[in-house]
Amino acid sequence: MAAPAVAARRLLASARSRRAFWSASWSSEPAAPSASSPAPDSKKKKKAPSGSAAPHRLASVMDAVNERKLPPELRGRGNAVRSETDIVNVVEQRIWHSMEEGHFENLPGKGKPLNLNSNPHADPAEDTLYRILSRNGCAPEWVELNKEIRGMIASWRSALKKALVNQSEDDGSNWNDDCRVLQQQIRQINDKVFRYNLIVPFGRQMFGLNWDKEVDKLKLK
Repeated sequence: MAAPAVAARRLLASARSRRAFWSASWSSEPAAPSASSPAPDSKKKKKAPSGSAAPHRLASVMDAVNERKLPPELRGRGNAVRSETDIVNVVEQRIWHSMEEGHFENLPGKGKPLNLNSNPHADPAEDTLYRILSRNGCAPEWVELNKEIRGMIASWRSALKKALVNQSEDDGSNWNDDCRVLQQQIRQINDKVFRYNLIVPFGRQMFGLNWDKEVDKLKLK
């Protein structure tokens, strides 16, 4: 009878230990919010991130850098006076002061012809290409096209002037035919101008012809 009693006590001890474990695990979990407890404020404003002032700091740094790039005569002044004209005036004043003080008198190469065989400010590959074309008596395509367009414009304006004179002297019966031919020619010229503007270096673009403006210009003369 001793063995069954020992086994029963062991079973009872293991049951008590399991019950203590589960009760401890349930008590460690957070309690669910009751109906009477106040709900968290979901509309509470979030704190603004600390990096919101970063753009302002970056702008101030950029302003300081641009300020240092300006001549001393323009530093610390308002943005309204920092125009390109103001900077050009400062540069011209410095050049005149340097000329008056004789800083341009003893420059190297004074009195000697300029060496125009190469352009130190151009791209080396482009400068080499232009030099090869020059040695062979050729010019870049945009240079030749510029000459062709200017010649066509001069001839077209002469033809337009002649057509206006004939219209005023005659009964104007040939004016419509002349206008048709001249307008066709002006389209050809503008097509060449468009081609020229595609291949010309930046800053040397050309404007096309406008029929109404050209006619009004000659009529006012």
